[in-house]
Amino acid sequence: MLGEKLKKDVTPDKKKLEILTQRLETKANTSQNTVTKNNIKTSEINNFSNIDSQNSIRSISTSENKIIIKFNKDYVKDDINQISRKVNNNYEYTFDIPGKYKYTNPTKLQIDDIDNITINDTPNSVNLKISNKEIRKITYSLTSRELTINIYPNQNQSIINNQLNSKKESNFDTPSTLPASISSSIEKSSKSKNKVIVLDAGHGGDDVGAVGQNSRYEKVINLNVTKYLGAILKQRGYTVYLTRNDDHFIPVKERTVLANDKNADLFMSIHTNAVPAEKANEIDGIETFFLSPARSERAKGVAALENKSDIREMSESSKDVFLESLNRPRITASHKFAIDVQAGILQAARSKYKDVNDAGVKEGPFWVLVGAQMPSILVEVGYVTHPIEGKRLYDKDYQQALANGIANGVDSYFAKNP
Repeated sequence: MLGEKLKKDVTPDKKKLEILTQRLETKANTSQNTVTKNNIKTSEINNFSNIDSQNSIRSISTSENKIIIKFNKDYVKDDINQISRKVNNNYEYTFDIPGKYKYTNPTKLQIDDIDNITINDTPNSVNLKISNKEIRKITYSLTSRELTINIYPNQNQSIINNQLNSKKESNFDTPSTLPASISSSIEKSSKSKNKVIVLDAGHGGDDVGAVGQNSRYEKVINLNVTKYLGAILKQRGYTVYLTRNDDHFIPVKERTVLANDKNADLFMSIHTNAVPAEKANEIDGIETFFLSPARSERAKGVAALENKSDIREMSESSKDVFLESLNRPRITASHKFAIDVQAGILQAARSKYKDVNDAGVKEGPFWVLVGAQMPSILVEVGYVTHPIEGKRLYDKDYQQALANGIANGVDSYFAKNP
């Protein structure tokens, strides 16, 4: 120090310097600790920090109303086992994802207005469960290495609210005028028939159903025929509700919820059939199913295709026992309903094309019909995989004719069973 060189007493100045130095060090340490603590909090909130580069599942996080799961390898849709169900007073949406994620335990997920989101390990997979007291619209999309689960907020759920909570009927986005062949069969001043019918357009959204030539999707045919059918039945005096009136997916087990909530008299699910490519030129025709244990291998095969979007943890023998326990009078009524609809739709289809094949009325274990507390059927309006029939099924006039035929079958059933 300069004071030492000048041979002055610098003891007081040294003491002051030491105190000043200590203060500066203390302030620096405090600042560093604050940064560290903030970083810890940020890492706890930001789930992206929990990246697992060793196992199949890389990260699980949330972003606004989405759950994002990233992978270290390619996944396909069949790898994801999605189940939706109502347990007591809660709606549960479960995603079972094969593979491991080493940060399952510390990962905490939270989304506004969702009661609970849990992540658990199973021996061969990671199980993600969304639980909520109110039903929510939940969809998911999958790229090769990312699964995105979209949870829609309540205020944007007009479709589900209309279906399950509203007292108003669904709106049908159909043409203002129907073909003369259909209009002529509808009374100009139809009286209310005091009957409620719920219509279900099979598949939807990411679940396209069967696919025919030139990317003809089953979900498109199903929705168009269903909307035309709804319009015709309304004009004939029926009260009609649709499980969906646009291109989105509804879990299979929730489709009959609307029918039961509305105390429907009838429930119909509209579908389109398919066979493997090697048989596409050979098999066509219209057939109608009612819920019962399948008696033929072909009926089981058709049911298996339509049941793909509904995975139930039951063995085949358990399913048979369950189906055998169903309400027999309701099965009988469903059988009669199926016969009338098959006759009506076949007559209407043959008015357009004489060569339409009658594939008959059959019983089958279709899970979309399970839970319906009224006569219920599943109509396969044709084979989208057949080169000729598949093209017809994409034609609007033919779709309207099919809808008219189904409506005639409904009239016939109620005429015999008022």
